[in-house]
Amino acid sequence: MSQQNDIPRIDVVRGTPTDEELAALIAVVSEAYATEAATAVVEDAPAADAWTHARRLRRPLARGAWGRFRG
Repeated sequence: MSQQNDIPRIDVVRGTPTDEELAALIAVVSEAYATEAATAVVEDAPAADAWTHARRLRRPLARGAWGRFRG
């Protein structure tokens, strides 16, 4: 990514906020982002054990309707 895309951007679309108001907005949004990022948890996928892998490899081949005929 380019440097310009990595920089957060705030556009004021209405009104004329003072420097203090913009600073307060940036402080609140930054704190909310930091809190969310610190508490974010990604659930780990359960690890497949060796038995699961071996069972997949030993699955019988599909033989159609006659493959299930017992007799």
